[in-house]
Amino acid sequence: MTNRRERWERHTQLPLIALSVLFAVAYAVPVLAPQAPGWVLQGAAWAEWAVWAVFALDYATRLVLAERRWEFVRRSPLDLASVLLPLVQPLRLLRLVSTLLLAGQRVRMASQVRLTTYVAGVVLGLLVFGSLAILEIERSSPHASIRTLGDALWWSFTTMTTVGYGDLTPTTGLGRLLAVALMLSGIALLGVVTANIAAWFVARFEAEDRLDHLNHRAIQDLTAEVRELRRELAELSRQAEPGGEPAGRVPSG
Repeated sequence: MTNRRERWERHTQLPLIALSVLFAVAYAVPVLAPQAPGWVLQGAAWAEWAVWAVFALDYATRLVLAERRWEFVRRSPLDLASVLLPLVQPLRLLRLVSTLLLAGQRVRMASQVRLTTYVAGVVLGLLVFGSLAILEIERSSPHASIRTLGDALWWSFTTMTTVGYGDLTPTTGLGRLLAVALMLSGIALLGVVTANIAAWFVARFEAEDRLDHLNHRAIQDLTAEVRELRRELAELSRQAEPGGEPAGRVPSG
């Protein structure tokens, strides 16, 4: 029987995912259109904080509904860090990281979301948000080589795949920190994908081995039955020969 916290998580999952999409749009607007009217930029900023506040309220609600609250806090360190992170230093990049972490935690609770779908979503999210973040950080630097969205996407892709051509490089400390995070994320995701593919092949081979074993046993059982039938037929043939005793009759003394 599901408890109150699990029912809350099940009912709020889709709305929170929709809010994370709204946050993505609100975060992208000032980066892609810095010359937009002030009310647009202000509205995007308020939308970011509003989405973060909803996620923080969701965490507080789950904490209250948890039967063992300390165990819930201990088992959800990323959730707590994501809620507290923007309060440490109210930067837009920190709010981005916290919202991505919180949205990712809720998506993983969905049993219908397979590992490959989750990994693909994480890769796409890191690529897009990493590009927006590095563009926002780097384009104001006088020595920056990343000044357009195309450059940012190319840099994020080469960094996540650990190729690193070196044609585009971050020049700020925060940009380099973001590069390290993308590199580590790319290595981790590559490991997950490789392990998933290997596990799929192993499962297929094991299934084929089990099928071969079952077929071998079935053939052995069938062979034993054929031998028994041949023995019975041979016995019946001997009894039917002239001078043989008919089956079912006791020979006279």
